[in-house]
Amino acid sequence: MSWLHAVMPIAGVSIWWPGLVILGLGVGVIGGFFGMGGAWMVTPGLNMLGFPMAFAIGTDITHMAGKSLISTMRHAKFGNVDYRLSLIMVGGQVCGLEAGARCVMFLERIGKIDLYVRCGYLVLLTLIAWTVFADVLKKQRKDREARAIGLKTDALTTGLEWHKKLQKIQIPPMVNLHRAGIRCSLWLPVGVALFVGWTAGVLGIGGGLICMPALVYLIGCPTHIAVGTDLFNVAISGLYGAATYSYKGRVELLAAFIMLVGAAVGAQIGTVATKYVRGYGIRIFFGIAVVGCALTVLMKLIAGLDPQLKSILDTSSTVLILGVVSTLALYIIVRFFLGVREELGLKKERLVAA
Repeated sequence: MSWLHAVMPIAGVSIWWPGLVILGLGVGVIGGFFGMGGAWMVTPGLNMLGFPMAFAIGTDITHMAGKSLISTMRHAKFGNVDYRLSLIMVGGQVCGLEAGARCVMFLERIGKIDLYVRCGYLVLLTLIAWTVFADVLKKQRKDREARAIGLKTDALTTGLEWHKKLQKIQIPPMVNLHRAGIRCSLWLPVGVALFVGWTAGVLGIGGGLICMPALVYLIGCPTHIAVGTDLFNVAISGLYGAATYSYKGRVELLAAFIMLVGAAVGAQIGTVATKYVRGYGIRIFFGIAVVGCALTVLMKLIAGLDPQLKSILDTSSTVLILGVVSTLALYIIVRFFLGVREELGLKKERLVAA
């Protein structure tokens, strides 16, 4: 069925284009919901569909920048964006992105890009998944202990509280982030931004994968504020990333456009769905998505080491990454429609009562 494959003119590879549509729509929903570009799924997804790793990274960052901008405008209407915090972090992320992109070009020249990037993904995804689920379990334990002594559980209680220790480091100048409700040293968000940008440039993740958890666990943002603020960061730094990878000739514009069409629709649904699933609900589903993505990267690594398993593992990893994206997107869409229906029902009851 040759009509299901399209030749990418810049990368010079033939791609199963329905996979691009699934990735774009699904990651649009997931990205709007989690507050990130979704590149942490798209880069390995594009690589597994047949793009060379450098093209997967550059194309992904380009697609992510446009979609994140759409999601940011929607989150801004809900008051979920701390613009002051975003502007502080953007400079560091852009500097880090350029350094990361140069590292990718070096790894491509020495022929180590696939191995190093996949290993980097696996380590990072494992660390983030552990952080998210350790936080959730600790939060649940605190709630059980509170109920055991007859206290009400506090919705604002957190599990991991690294941000409280970091906020005590008061190296001038200090900044007040009113929307996030935080006072901290300026060097805290700047340092986080530099690391996020460098990692984004190397792995092609747009920074969202680590920026959202960093905003929550290291800086102390409420989850819904972290979602909106992160999307704004990803949009701005992603535009720079798209420009630098385009200049280096590693962006497949046709693939980015195909994904962006679906992502533009999905991002609207995912963003509105955050009204109906807050706080730890978002964190739990984020952790599940990270685990699924880590498994696909692990399969790809094993396939590269054992030629006999390459065919079956390549197919399995492609099915898994598309399955994770589709399942999570479907769940978020269902929660979106249920939430909208409930909200309309409450409005109708108030009108009848009036």
